[in-house]
Amino acid sequence: MREGGKSMAEVARKTLGSAGFNLFIGFTIVMIVLVTSSFLSATSISLTSLWPLSKLGAVEGQTFLKTVVRDGEVLGRIGGIASMSVIIITLSSPFLGWLLHKKNLKTAFAYFIAALICVASVLLGIAHPMMLSPTTWMVIISFYVLFETGMPVWLILQPRDFINVQILYAGIALMIVSLFSAGFGGLKVTMPGFNLSEGVRSLGLIWPMMFCTIACGAISGFHALVAGGTTCKQLPRETDARRVGYNAMLLESILAVCVLLAVGAAMSFADYKSVVWPAADAVTKSNPILGFSLAAGHLFNRALGIPVALGSVFGILLVEGFVVTTLVAAVRLNRYLFEELWTILFKNPPRLLKLRWINAALSVVLMWILAYSNAFSSLWPIFGTANQLLAALALLAVSAWLLIRKKRNFFTLIPAIFMILTTVASLLILLMNYLRTKNYLLLAADLLLLILSGGVVWLVLKTFLSPKPDPAAQPA
Repeated sequence: MREGGKSMAEVARKTLGSAGFNLFIGFTIVMIVLVTSSFLSATSISLTSLWPLSKLGAVEGQTFLKTVVRDGEVLGRIGGIASMSVIIITLSSPFLGWLLHKKNLKTAFAYFIAALICVASVLLGIAHPMMLSPTTWMVIISFYVLFETGMPVWLILQPRDFINVQILYAGIALMIVSLFSAGFGGLKVTMPGFNLSEGVRSLGLIWPMMFCTIACGAISGFHALVAGGTTCKQLPRETDARRVGYNAMLLESILAVCVLLAVGAAMSFADYKSVVWPAADAVTKSNPILGFSLAAGHLFNRALGIPVALGSVFGILLVEGFVVTTLVAAVRLNRYLFEELWTILFKNPPRLLKLRWINAALSVVLMWILAYSNAFSSLWPIFGTANQLLAALALLAVSAWLLIRKKRNFFTLIPAIFMILTTVASLLILLMNYLRTKNYLLLAADLLLLILSGGVVWLVLKTFLSPKPDPAAQPA
């Protein structure tokens, strides 16, 4: 806010020079490609989710879920209902956006319409579920993201968020009520609180991997991007920053605790492992969104008597809408970053590289290639590491900014150093894994992250060794 709502890359340019700006741009592009490919993979798998009817508390004659028989077992098509619901919500978004921005619809009426759309989307999803292959969903979602990236934010992105947030708030409230109700009713956490052997087998050493794969509620580079270039422009005064920023992270942490308790208490450890960390020779792929939705379904059933199948569908919807929104927002941001990259690489970029559709298409193609060629469980560790490393670099840039203005910076510098050491250690471990498995795409991404982050760290060290006061520094 004190830099006029500039992005972290622009702040780095002013603090660390043009080299710092260039390195931030390059690093952020790689990180966003990783986050979008991770979310695209997770979304395409979750929209095709199947689960045994017997474990959903349903009988073969039920009419709520469409079914398919595989290896003699009847499976319910949970993902099919969520697929149609997401489509209905998306198709309804332009109408709500038009009412809000062109007809000045009152917020109370908008909430009512959004709630009706949510209910209608689920009912239509039950009546007409969609079942496509994960690859087909990848292609459809990629084309949709490309299309929406070129549309005005008010037309689809904002109104769809407005609709989805009804599901989010309802979901958080429902989980909190269910956890209290089931907890007082005797429900206990059954999963092991500490299982080092499983953790090492699935992800690696507890340090550094845990800090890179489970930490968004505490620190997140992607959140720094959004807060730095978008959120701060919407705040009328600086005193609002603490309230908005802190409470947003607090709400995410509350959601994380609810999810942790739901999965730990309402789902068996064996089912969790089979869904989220399937064996290498398993037919199914890692599906963490299904894992959460099943836990939510069992929790709602235990606490409130809601059928497991219905609760599980609601669990998928709770996550899916915001995953798609994140995809669109991230690709839109990467489009701008590619435009900046061409001005760095070329004195006068070719006209073709200035076209928004070309840069958006480049972002989508890179996202699709990584998602298609790698399972979600392979993408998540390097995405998580890149995300946390970007957060560490942002803290370093802020530390340098404070140093130049002769202000205390230990509260940003100490966590920055810890996260730099943690994420670099993670990248080195992953580098060895990619060399061993010959995953050259992720190997190249890993090397790029190490090189670009090393450049930023070097510039910050130079700034700390010979700080130059900023003549335009604003008083706090």
